[in-house]
Amino acid sequence: MTLINTAHTLTQVLNDFDYSIQSVDHLWKIIFLDKNNKWHHMQITKYYSAYYIGIIDDDLPTLEINANKKLELHTFGMSTYGASDKAIHNTWHNLIDQSIKWLKKVKADWIKANKFIQLNYPLNRRTGYVPHSLIRASLPNLYLIDKALGKAKMKKFIQFVESGYFNKDENIVKKTMSAKDFFDYCKIAYIAGQTKEDQIDINLSGREMYKRYADGRDEGLLSIDQNSEKEFADWIDGKHPKKTIGGHPWEIKRGGNTTHIDLFVSRPRFNQNDGFKVTLSGESIGRLKETICMFFAIHDEGLPITIANPENIRKRLLGQDNIGIIPCYESLHRANQLFIEEQSVFDVLHFDDLGRYKSRIKPFITWEPLPILKPAGTF
Repeated sequence: MTLINTAHTLTQVLNDFDYSIQSVDHLWKIIFLDKNNKWHHMQITKYYSAYYIGIIDDDLPTLEINANKKLELHTFGMSTYGASDKAIHNTWHNLIDQSIKWLKKVKADWIKANKFIQLNYPLNRRTGYVPHSLIRASLPNLYLIDKALGKAKMKKFIQFVESGYFNKDENIVKKTMSAKDFFDYCKIAYIAGQTKEDQIDINLSGREMYKRYADGRDEGLLSIDQNSEKEFADWIDGKHPKKTIGGHPWEIKRGGNTTHIDLFVSRPRFNQNDGFKVTLSGESIGRLKETICMFFAIHDEGLPITIANPENIRKRLLGQDNIGIIPCYESLHRANQLFIEEQSVFDVLHFDDLGRYKSRIKPFITWEPLPILKPAGTF
């Protein structure tokens, strides 16, 4: 049987099973073992008359089959594989064939089949979260932000949060501001947050530091009169002729999408042009110490300053947050974004990273439920 016919057979078999809805899409998730006892997690999406078949835990291209049984293979939405790619076709043919055999078992006894998945699906392929405090107490080599920051600064920051400092305008709002004022903030931040890898020239002005160490895409900030409060206000409000878009003017220390440090200026309230709120943001585990040190240095100079999500930082310092557990086939990069805000997950690891502490920590992990596959019409 050809891959087209095998895929078409799968789409016909799926009609016998319940699906979930996402907008107009019909979704099926199928976890199964192949003939070599290797696990696979397949997701099928039906968009109107077209089916998109993908393997969540592999880098195979997505297979599309439409109502006319026309077959295409896609990577990130782009058709990049031709019908002559025999190896990929053979892999897909075998996977779909195994998934069809599994669906027949599910249809014969769906409770027994789902129980098998629940009991046997490897924990290192699942998603969950566990209290940070348990991880800290178990993994001796874990990087701990509170130890890196030091007890004195940790206690000081917690006191700031608990005293309500970040809720008072007089602490976080500057009434007037020029570009030079912003660059002066930057100089304090650069000096206070420098690491062993940095080579900060403390003799430079704030503007010169910003020009040398920031992202470089300043949206015209370096081109305005740095001593004019009006020009800075117009630039902030998008009224200045030299204001451009698409840059990263607030990225004062370079990094990736989630590993840089921002010092950004905004209006305190939407649609109100009174004052300027200056905020530090560097929430990745590798930049948080720098960011907090910058915050203290700016505050100690008597300047209004705030920091993004201070309550969450307090949680992290006290180990009151959660550590996310992600499947072994997922990258750790930005994986904390897989979790909802209420789960308080800021850092993640793989289950296998727990090493010899797996059995100790396993009872405390809250796992996301595995998909339940059942025949249509079953209640």
